[in-house]
Order: sequence, then C-alpha cells, then structure tokens
Amino acid sequence: MLDPHGLYELADDLPALDEPVLVQALTGFVDAGSAIQLSREHLLEHLDTQVLATFDIDQLLDYRSRRPSMIFVEDHWESYEQPTLALHLVRDQLGTGFLLLAGPEPDLQWERFIGAVTGLIERFGVGLTVGLNAIPMAVPHTRPVSVTAHATDQRLLGEHESWLQRVQVPASVGNLLEFRLGETGHDALGYAAHVPHYLAQTTYPAAAELLLDSVSRSTGLALPTGRLREAAAVVRQEVDKQVADDEQATRLVLSLEEQYDAFIRGRQGNLLGGSTGPLPTAEELGAELERFLAEQSRDSDQG
Repeated sequence: MLDPHGLYELADDLPALDEPVLVQALTGFVDAGSAIQLSREHLLEHLDTQVLATFDIDQLLDYRSRRPSMIFVEDHWESYEQPTLALHLVRDQLGTGFLLLAGPEPDLQWERFIGAVTGLIERFGVGLTVGLNAIPMAVPHTRPVSVTAHATDQRLLGEHESWLQRVQVPASVGNLLEFRLGETGHDALGYAAHVPHYLAQTTYPAAAELLLDSVSRSTGLALPTGRLREAAAVVRQEVDKQVADDEQATRLVLSLEEQYDAFIRGRQGNLLGGSTGPLPTAEELGAELERFLAEQSRDSDQG
C-alpha cells in the first residue's frame, strides 16, 4: 500500500500497537564515532524485527554525494550495497514493541519526507518519538560520555542539564522532524552523545551505549547494551595505549581533562575554585590529537 505522499510502501498484515515509541536513527551529516549507525545495527542484530514500511530511496537520496559501494572481482561486478530506508517493528528484551526508523538521512524532499513520517506516527498511534545523534565535542575519552538532551516539551527531559546555550548549526532531517512534531502537538525528544572530537572519525561504541541507555531511561524499553559495553572497553584500552606512548598526546589529554573538570565544577557553582590559568582551545587540542592519532594510524598501516 502506497502512502498519500508517494514516498513509502506499507507491508501487509500490519500489527496493532499500543502507543509505541518511535526511535529515529538516520545517518547523514553528522554521526561522530558512528554512534547512530552502531546503535541501530545493534538493535536490528540482537532483537526481533519486522519491516512495516519501506521508503522509495530513489526519491530521497542523492547518489552522487553518497555513492553506495560495489564489489568488483576479476572480470565482473559481484555485488551492490543497496541503501535502504525503512520503518521496523522491533521487540525489546521483554517483548515490548517499538518502531525504529533506520537508514540514510534523505538528501531531498525533506518536508514531504517529514509529512510521510508524521503520517506513519499518526497511523500507528506513536506516543513519543526519540531521535539519536552524536556530535564531536572537546571532551576527553578518559571521562564518562555525556549527552545533550532536547525535546518539544521540557517535561520530557527529566533531570537533564543543558551543555549548550544558544548556537546555530546546520539543519538535519532528524532535528527538523522533532521541530515539526512539536509544532503539530506530538511529543518528541532527542539525544546527542558527545564524542571526543579527536575520535569522531573512528568507531566509538561508548557513545552508542549511552544513546541506547538514554532511550531506555526515558521510555522504559529494555534495550541490550552488553556487547557495546565490551567493545567500548576494547576501544578505550587501545586509545589509552596510543596516547600513553606519546608524551605530547598525554599532555594534551590532561589539558582536556582539566577543561572538562573545570566545566563540571562550574555547573556545580565552583568554576573558579580550581582554575589553573588559561587552557588550550578545543581547536588547538583537537588538531594536535588528530595529528597524533593520524600518525599512529599511518604507522600501523605501514607495519
């Protein structure tokens, strides 16, 4: 069955749902540490799923800006990694059903796409939409991963404190969806995990673990995170080793720790109590650590 917007096709024999949660995990402009991708792949791999709606990707994706992969073997094309954007029904560890919107962020027809998703939200009686995001931040990997929470209604945020004041950022479909849902009276919130900016281009499972834990706390869904926690420990050990082997990198991480700890004290009303003088800027720290880790990567490749 096609939707009125002509953007998706519904599966047959749709189940009856009781105000399910919708988790939207669209990857596109920003996915620091691949946290969004890790989160949705983890859910689809470790929980029971069923596709409810499939979007017409040809209408939404600019293939020239994000070219899918193909495999060539000797004298023929062996495979094509076809992009998909779909709405899944997922059962958590206790059997509770929720919806997962997973796939690449549309490049085109944003408002039509949001209208189509809003139609699905109303069709399935979604009670709350939760968006996943991950952004690079000037935070050290040696401190707990933190998260920025935002919502259409402050009551949805609970005890989350703000990390940011007023900033202007490029729009994304996920954030615009939350904004449009608020305009039409639907409850929506989002979580943006803070990934150390010198690790933003790597895989950072600790951020994915935090995103799923945040969804669980706000919705009551029982989502698995054990494998992500194990992977995060392995990544932490490897990064610690690389940093420890370089004296300059060690000093830079210590500076980031001072900056982070001073910020936390400031949120508790004691910012000046532990001040030790001016600290390097986030850009300076990030550039140096990115340089260091890039050199380590090149050395490993050559080895």
